[in-house]
Amino acid sequence: MREKAFLHHVKLFCLLILLLFIPVTVLSQKKKKKDTETELIKKDSTDSKKGKKYSDLIKKGTIKKGLFNIIQVKTDVYFEIQDSLFKREFLVVNKLSQVPFQINESGLNKGMNYENKVISFYKDTIAKKVWVKSYVPKVSSPKEDAITASVIDNFSESIIEVFDIETKNNDSSAVVIKVNKIFDGKQKSFNDVLNNIGLSSSVKSELSYIEALKSFPKNIVVKSQLTTSISEGGPALPITLGVTSNIILLDKTPMKPRFSDNRIGYFTEKHWYFADAQQAMLEKELITRWRLEPKKEDEERYLKGELVAPKKPIVYYIDPSTPKQWRKYIIDGVHDWQVAFEKAGFKNAIIAKEPTEQDLDFDVDDVRYSVITYAASPKANAMGPSVVDPRSGEIIEADIIWWHNVMTSLHSWMRIQTGAIDPKARGNKFSDEHMGEAIRFVSSHEVGHTFGLKHNMGASFAYDVESLRSKEFTAKMGGTAPSIMDYARYNYVAQPEDNVTVITPKIGEYDKYAIEWGYRWYGPNENETARLNEAITKHQNDPIYFYGEQQGATIDPRSQSEDLGNDAVKASEYGLKNLKRVVDNILNWTFDKDQSYYETGKLYIEAIGQWQTYNGHVLTNIGGIYLNTTVHGDNKQSYVPVPAAIQKRAADYLAKNVLTIPQWLFFNDITDKTNPLKDSPLGPYEYTPYTLSRGLQYDVIYSLFSDDRLLRMTENELYQRNKTNEKVFTVNELFKKMHQNVFLGTIQNKSLTILERMTQKNYVDVLIVSTNKLFEKTDAKKSIQIQETLQMPHLCSLDDAHMARNINNSFLKRVTEVTSDKKGELSKVLQLLRIKKSTGDQSTQNHYRDLIQRIDKALNTTTF
Repeated sequence: MREKAFLHHVKLFCLLILLLFIPVTVLSQKKKKKDTETELIKKDSTDSKKGKKYSDLIKKGTIKKGLFNIIQVKTDVYFEIQDSLFKREFLVVNKLSQVPFQINESGLNKGMNYENKVISFYKDTIAKKVWVKSYVPKVSSPKEDAITASVIDNFSESIIEVFDIETKNNDSSAVVIKVNKIFDGKQKSFNDVLNNIGLSSSVKSELSYIEALKSFPKNIVVKSQLTTSISEGGPALPITLGVTSNIILLDKTPMKPRFSDNRIGYFTEKHWYFADAQQAMLEKELITRWRLEPKKEDEERYLKGELVAPKKPIVYYIDPSTPKQWRKYIIDGVHDWQVAFEKAGFKNAIIAKEPTEQDLDFDVDDVRYSVITYAASPKANAMGPSVVDPRSGEIIEADIIWWHNVMTSLHSWMRIQTGAIDPKARGNKFSDEHMGEAIRFVSSHEVGHTFGLKHNMGASFAYDVESLRSKEFTAKMGGTAPSIMDYARYNYVAQPEDNVTVITPKIGEYDKYAIEWGYRWYGPNENETARLNEAITKHQNDPIYFYGEQQGATIDPRSQSEDLGNDAVKASEYGLKNLKRVVDNILNWTFDKDQSYYETGKLYIEAIGQWQTYNGHVLTNIGGIYLNTTVHGDNKQSYVPVPAAIQKRAADYLAKNVLTIPQWLFFNDITDKTNPLKDSPLGPYEYTPYTLSRGLQYDVIYSLFSDDRLLRMTENELYQRNKTNEKVFTVNELFKKMHQNVFLGTIQNKSLTILERMTQKNYVDVLIVSTNKLFEKTDAKKSIQIQETLQMPHLCSLDDAHMARNINNSFLKRVTEVTSDKKGELSKVLQLLRIKKSTGDQSTQNHYRDLIQRIDKALNTTTF
């Protein structure tokens, strides 16, 4: 009994002791937990690895406040990102800001935008990291639709970078990350400059550094010096590029997009749309345009038709490095577009100006400023790209790159195309006023691109050729085409006796129409789609408003580069008359006492290039097709073959001016002093007249009998004869016409001149190259390269997306009529030569025997 009592008391005593210790244990655990939380809080404002404190960073470094506060401690750079900015969308824009000599001539110059991407930052509190993800923002679906879940999974973001959270700010509303690696070349996630400009090398991070940092309310600017090396068969050369990265905060709600219409020419952004109600995905294209809209208080006045100032005008700044004598003309070229925006309902919509003292933060590399950047370079060009929000097509900023040597192109065009009618356009150097007007034209053209407008190569076809000889018509219409976005340069059609003075391209009716279509603002109660369609339908049968796509291999002769008027044969004939006047005066116009004949040789080869340009304009009509952009209900044909009569006239022109080499152009007094000259990296390159004429003639014949051209003619013959009784120009007729011209002297038993023998060799060789695979490596391509070096210089190196419709007419060429037609023509030539092989002088007979052997080998037979 006592033992039980004793054990009972012991248990009670132990229980009491346990109860006494329990609060202490709990309190101890609570204390430990509190201490742990305190440590975590401390660690949140301290780097767990390096022990950095926010206060220390601020104390030791400098801070630039803005979109992200930028903290710089010696060479270390930190971004302080507010919590409110996580998951927001940003656009990274990378540009060149400095280039060394070694890559300048390749066309890589200051101001060029080489890489853009949409990114978002995500805070990971568990891993204590900030993830950066990127995606292609070109897919949409309604939030409430079931398919949206699938859209999210099938078009997801990709992780491109990760940063450790270094610390937090004092109130824990922002985190701090160290960002050196994305700007000093160690990582390519934000800035992959070398791959994007085509240099297959890597950044030498030890020779690269962050140069400057700026932060503003909606963007930050980081400038870096990135070094690599290149080797082209010799010792490695160091290359340091100045690059600028902008990170721009995009609006939460993108601009309302405007969908493209192929009957009017705007650059576009593709977009895919998914929805539950669909039976197929919808693909649309958004035009690129500025967000131009009236102020809230002006909306009613605007809708009534009154001109109002936009809420935010489009402003262009002139690069301070632009020579002073050209600034006025560049500004005038921008302001020439005011009339087009007034058509869209906005006054003072565009402003061009030089930066002033009030523009304290002005920087040509800052995306807040659209700049016409002046590039010191031997490159002769200009271009007008834009930075676009890919979610909506909104143009955020525009950069016109203006290469100093673009004036050499202008000088060439004006001397060759207008020297015959304009004494101001003849000397080795123009007055500032005359060159300034040309600069104004280029300024307008390039600015047009920054509004979103593509080239309209079909505009010039609207004007009758004879009207370009009218002083009254050209003064009234202002220029050479209804659109300054055409490559309709200067009026080479007008003759000296016409006294035409308005010879420079101007803003035209198409330009006004296109800007109104793209920029007119519609109220919430208006059916925008219907209104836009009405605007096009209203003008669909008027050639003034025709939009002709830029083409790679030109099929539609209406939409050609550098041409004028609606009749290429007539325009080229007028052009040749003026060109002969130019050639007759080249020695006088380029005279400069005690100077070499360098300028003479250059002007001479430019004249020859213009002749070849005319040949190309005419040639396109043979086998050409008018490509119309049609819609249901417009009662228009999509494909209209060039009328047979026009094709025959084109063939006659080529027979007269190409198959018969113009001796006034290639063999004249100029060649007593100099050969045609073309600049090359090794110095001026000379072309002898015989070699040059042979190569250029070969190029025309080769193109004339190209498989694609002959296949289009065959298709046309088949289609037209099955559908209508309209006369067609057939492949056999083309061969017959060319044969009669090329072999006229042979048929007449004459001794052939060197040039006549040259033409026959070119003709036969073209057919052999096209027919016999063993001869495919003959120098056909070389002649094409020669021609490209001689063409008048082009403006803008913009890549017009979807330049032309893709029409496949070349599938299984070997079983088409083309091979039979070419072999048939070779057989006819062979039969003629066998009959005539003993006629003419010794050189002619040698020539015939040579051709017979070549054709025999090509046909691999002695009989046919």
